[in-house]
Amino acid sequence: MYAIFEDGSRQYRVCEGEVVKVDYRAGEKGTQVEFGRVLPYVNGDDRRIGQPLIEGMRILGEIVEHPSTKLYIQHFRRRKNYRRLRGHRQPYTSVRIRHILLPGQEPPAAPPPPTTEPAAAPAAETPPLPPAS
Repeated sequence: MYAIFEDGSRQYRVCEGEVVKVDYRAGEKGTQVEFGRVLPYVNGDDRRIGQPLIEGMRILGEIVEHPSTKLYIQHFRRRKNYRRLRGHRQPYTSVRIRHILLPGQEPPAAPPPPTTEPAAAPAAETPPLPPAS
């Protein structure tokens, strides 16, 4: 199963579970994002092609990471007093695709977070040994 969606004048072909780099989106790691401009959708024999979009279809994902600090490039030519320092990092956001939802379909309920049971009480301490005589 895959779908193609449009975001920021670019088209991305995705399947559930894939990580895709899209233009920067504000949000913390783990924040849910939704893409609503779905063009075609294919799942075996179920093929839907939007004209131009499939109305009501959504793709849900979550932010995995944002880019790190700038990448610095230094140019240097010895004995020529030539030194250049340039920095650039394109602002992308990595998004993990969680669900591809058909029109009218709701996302499955999130599983409850695992509960940690309190550790068992430590066994009673053994009495100290008597001094050797």
